[in-house]
Amino acid sequence: MGDTQTDLAALEAARHRIRDAYLRPVGDRPSSTARGLHHTALISSDVEQTVRFYQDLLGFPLTELIENRDYPGSSHFFFDIGNGNLLAFFDLPGLDLGPYAEVLGGLHHMAISVDPQRWDELVARLSEAGVEHTVHSGVSVYFQDPDGARIELIADPLGEMYGTKVL
Repeated sequence: MGDTQTDLAALEAARHRIRDAYLRPVGDRPSSTARGLHHTALISSDVEQTVRFYQDLLGFPLTELIENRDYPGSSHFFFDIGNGNLLAFFDLPGLDLGPYAEVLGGLHHMAISVDPQRWDELVARLSEAGVEHTVHSGVSVYFQDPDGARIELIADPLGEMYGTKVL
């Protein structure tokens, strides 16, 4: 997983320095200039396969399927992931794209908050569907979508991670 000579103490010191320099107490933080995440767009190799995975398996309703305005023949489609947030996809026929790869500036994983009771149901669905997954800390399940994008379903409330307020 990288350089075995990594100085973990130096990395921790850098985190502390950055935290001290930039992290403001809740009462001192300005309001964000953003309203929220409108959508995140991933790439799909197969529109119908993606719809079956996200809508039928995970329960995220398909809300629209239109032609991509930037690439004639390409589809742009959206799933409701709650709280007015959308997960979007493009298919890019004819571009002969390679498999998912982790690159600087690329997607590492996407964490989607789900109700704890729904989380148990979704972990069971992943198992029943034969989707390889890893459960971590009893509230997170990690898996890959049909095109290799890493997804996390987390039972923590929005703005929290493993009992720590992050918002």
